[in-house]
Amino acid sequence: MAEEHKHGSMNTEVHEKTFEGFVTFTKWTVVAIIAVLVFLAIFAR
Repeated sequence: MAEEHKHGSMNTEVHEKTFEGFVTFTKWTVVAIIAVLVFLAIFAR
């Protein structure tokens, strides 16, 4: 049978790195979208 789960014993290093990458990707995507919107507001008339 499966081993008993012990609360707090899971290695979360990979999860934390994945989440950090997701946050970084999201941040730069938002910056890029804002830059495109500003560009369009200035030059697309």
